[in-house]
Amino acid sequence: MSEIDTRNVYAQLGLTSSPDADPKANDKLGQAEFLELMTAQLKYQDPLKPMENGDFLGQMAQFGTVSGINDLNSTINTMSASFQSNQALQASTLVGRRVLVPAQSGQLADGESLLGAVELEQPANRVVITIQNGAGQLVHRSELGVQPAGLVDFSWDGIDTGGNRLPAGEYRIAAEVHRGGEVSSGATLAVVDVESVTLGAGGQDLTLSVTGLGDIGMGQVRKIM
Repeated sequence: MSEIDTRNVYAQLGLTSSPDADPKANDKLGQAEFLELMTAQLKYQDPLKPMENGDFLGQMAQFGTVSGINDLNSTINTMSASFQSNQALQASTLVGRRVLVPAQSGQLADGESLLGAVELEQPANRVVITIQNGAGQLVHRSELGVQPAGLVDFSWDGIDTGGNRLPAGEYRIAAEVHRGGEVSSGATLAVVDVESVTLGAGGQDLTLSVTGLGDIGMGQVRKIM
C-alpha cells in the first residue's frame, strides 16, 4: 500500500512520537492512521486560527491520491492475474497446431506438402516461388501470376522439376516479385508445427518452439491453422 510521510502532520498537531517507538516505523502511515490524524487536527485546531481551506483541501487531496493509488494497484494485480490465465489457456490450445510465421525455409514431411505464403505490401504483376534443396539446387519453381497486396498462399507437393518425389527435410524458399520492369525479393512465410509453448513472465509475450526454426515470439505468428 502507498504510504505517507507523517512527520509534517505530527508537527502541525504539536505531537511527537513515543521515545520508545522505532523512528523508522513512525516515518510512514497508512490510510487509517492518516484519517485519524486528520480528524484530530480538525478537533484540536485553534478556533481563532482555523485551518485554511487550501491546507484542508490539500491534505484531503493527498488522502484521496493514496486511496486512488491503492485502488489502481488492486486493479492492476487483478488484470495481471487474468492476463496470465488467458496466456495459459492460449498456450494449451497451440501445442500441436500449425502456424504461419516469417521464414526463409520450410519443412517437407513424408507424404505431405510444404505450405507457405508471400507477403506483398503492394500488388504485383507477377510472383514466382522458387524452392532449393540443402545443396542450393533449384528443385521447384511455380508461377503465381498477378497478385493483390497481402498474404499470397502457396504449396509444394514435394515433386521436383524431374517429376521425382523428394525426401522429407528442410528446403529453402524464396519469392520473386515483379512490378513493371523491376524485380525484388518478397517476404516469405512458412507453415510450421508448434512443439511447445513457454509462458511469458511479467506480461511478456508467449514463446513458441516450432519445427525447424526453434523459439519465436507469439507476435510473429501471422495465422493459426
